[in-house]
Amino acid sequence: MSVTDLSTQTTRSGTYWLLADCWNIVRRGLTHYQRQPVNIAWQLGFPILSVLLYGYVFGSAMTVPGGGDYKDFLMPGMFVMTMAFGFINTATVVVYDSTKGVIDRFRSMPMASSAVVAGRGVTDLIVACAELAIMMLTAFAMGWRPDGGFGFLAAFGLLLWLRFALIWIGVWLGLLVPNPEAAGGLFAVAFPLTMISSIFVAPQLMPDWLGWVAAWNPISSTAAAARELFGTPVGGGDSWVEQHALLMAGVWPVILTAIFLPLAVRRFQKLSR
Repeated sequence: MSVTDLSTQTTRSGTYWLLADCWNIVRRGLTHYQRQPVNIAWQLGFPILSVLLYGYVFGSAMTVPGGGDYKDFLMPGMFVMTMAFGFINTATVVVYDSTKGVIDRFRSMPMASSAVVAGRGVTDLIVACAELAIMMLTAFAMGWRPDGGFGFLAAFGLLLWLRFALIWIGVWLGLLVPNPEAAGGLFAVAFPLTMISSIFVAPQLMPDWLGWVAAWNPISSTAAAARELFGTPVGGGDSWVEQHALLMAGVWPVILTAIFLPLAVRRFQKLSR
């Protein structure tokens, strides 16, 4: 066998074991959800309660720019909120593994360090698909009917694209906070992040300064793009970011991933053995 063949074989072997290690991490994460389904119920509980609360209790008092049913405005925003709150669950799982010595055990094994981070990301994306499916069934039960076809699939893809970017924020924060109790405090970050956005109310209905902050919130771009792709008739704002919601819904996750993915990997590599 030539030197070139040996090099190719080594590269293939390394790639194979990287994928195998990543799959083992994914399988481990899914097994935990299978054995503890209450975790998924807890993750979905707050968004579903929010849908019922805002859709039925406050819905009649809400105003939608350009007219239309408030439930049609609310549902895409609730899908985005479900994706946004996912980074707290990611951080909680990561900090639990870190404090219980699981990550140290992974680091002591002959496995790729990037597989631990990548496996966590793949696991969360699979769980996000399940969350979106359950949320959409809830929305259909409430009478929400989106346009089908490519727009529906594109909106689904943008929601997962946002979740993918926020996963790395969760991994990074999970490696920073000292214990699972501290990870619970991340709700103090997620709550204003989702409330000061276009999830529940259009930015143009807010005070000028608050509306500007809400419009430039990355979550607002995904919510506005999802409404457009789902065929919800909502009048856009005057700001540049609101008029280019589809573009920014793709750009914001790229920016977040470019910042927090290297930070998460670097933080993992700096952990003591």
